[in-house]
Amino acid sequence: MEAPDPFRPADPLGEALHFLRMNGAYYCRSELTAPWGLTLPPMPGYLWFHAVTSGRFWLETEGGGQGWIQLGDLALVPHGEGHVLRSEPGAPAPGILDLEREAVSARYEILRHGGGGASAGLICGAVRFGHPAAGNLVEVLPGMIHVEASRSHRLEWMQSTLRMMASEAGELRPGGEAVITRLGDILVIQAIRAWLESDPGARTGWLGALRDPQIGRAISLVHRDPARPWTVASLARELAMSRSAFAARFTELVGEPVMSYVARWRMHVAVAELKEGATVGQLADRLGYRSEAAFGRAFKRVVGVSPGSVRKSAADEESALIDVGR
Repeated sequence: MEAPDPFRPADPLGEALHFLRMNGAYYCRSELTAPWGLTLPPMPGYLWFHAVTSGRFWLETEGGGQGWIQLGDLALVPHGEGHVLRSEPGAPAPGILDLEREAVSARYEILRHGGGGASAGLICGAVRFGHPAAGNLVEVLPGMIHVEASRSHRLEWMQSTLRMMASEAGELRPGGEAVITRLGDILVIQAIRAWLESDPGARTGWLGALRDPQIGRAISLVHRDPARPWTVASLARELAMSRSAFAARFTELVGEPVMSYVARWRMHVAVAELKEGATVGQLADRLGYRSEAAFGRAFKRVVGVSPGSVRKSAADEESALIDVGR
């Protein structure tokens, strides 16, 4: 299993944020003039972000979210669904893959597009999260997050970060791509933090369970040591709760029974590690299964497909992302 992390936060919600370590799939700096529009393709498992460095744009998501994203604002589309950016509602929006783009690297491009009118500058990216704790957090985010930096003095960090991104994007100095992608990662994490602090939806379901002193600690114990032979009784003992009271409260807050969550979490870990190249034998040992066959049966029961299918789909997905970046 993983070595202990001395910088891991003590609280369960902070721990979930600690695992928001991103792998960038695609970044694009856009120089746009009205009228313009862009249709972004669905990318399941990825989070899109759009930072406005000049002008503004109109955002429409497949889930029905829409609105103006102004200079200094940041928009997230957390579930990788297709969406449309426009200079104004109704402007034609060709697919971004159909437009000519300047490839700076395999993962970073510059797009110049539009009809010659009012200008807008965007920095956009599609990122994914490697750790299963991050995946659990992203799953419960809404279909669209709009952080209006100008509305709160507490979000001055966004203004300064966007100014730095705009400066790097405009000058294209050596190492500029690396700076822009790192700043993009920071923006995403900070936007999620802002949503957690302000939205009532962040206090229900799995996120609400993380805030509960006892159930949050139980979730952390499972996350930190998924291979341990957990039972309802052993977790209840860790929390100094009765077995029945713990089981009932866990189900009430999390929305599923304790052992169902434990099994599903182990398979979250397994899926993430399979995509990184781990073998079935390695995972059976790491996650506390007596044999590869036992692990394979449990995996298919929870995930619905075999471990081999997950490894193949990860390879296919990587190939598709290379196509997006071309």
